[in-house]
Amino acid sequence: VQLVESGGGLVQAGGSLRLSCVASGSTFSVYAMGWYRQAPGKQRELVASITSGGGGTNYADSVKGRFTIFRDNARNTVYLRMKGLKPEDTAVYYCNAGYYNRTYYVPLDYWGQGTQVTVSS
Repeated sequence: VQLVESGGGLVQAGGSLRLSCVASGSTFSVYAMGWYRQAPGKQRELVASITSGGGGTNYADSVKGRFTIFRDNARNTVYLRMKGLKPEDTAVYYCNAGYYNRTYYVPLDYWGQGTQVTVSS
């Protein structure tokens, strides 16, 4: 499956962005999906994930209540709505296709190219 992210940009602290990830090349609806981010000098971290049908979501503690992951299987797209952005949210954001092992999201080796989110203070 090929993944293409978009929607990143420069925003002031407290602002909002919505990231999109469009999938092609395989059956999107069979995959759980995740959004990761990687800040300079830091490891890539999972910030949100969603089940294949969209009925279940999980979030990193650092983004709970501010970020929302949702998907539209008819459009082969997963989204990440981000509100109340903070400078520490600055990172390259990647979407990923994977699956759930019980309650844990497991990434497969399907990644987009990433989209830069920069939050100024």
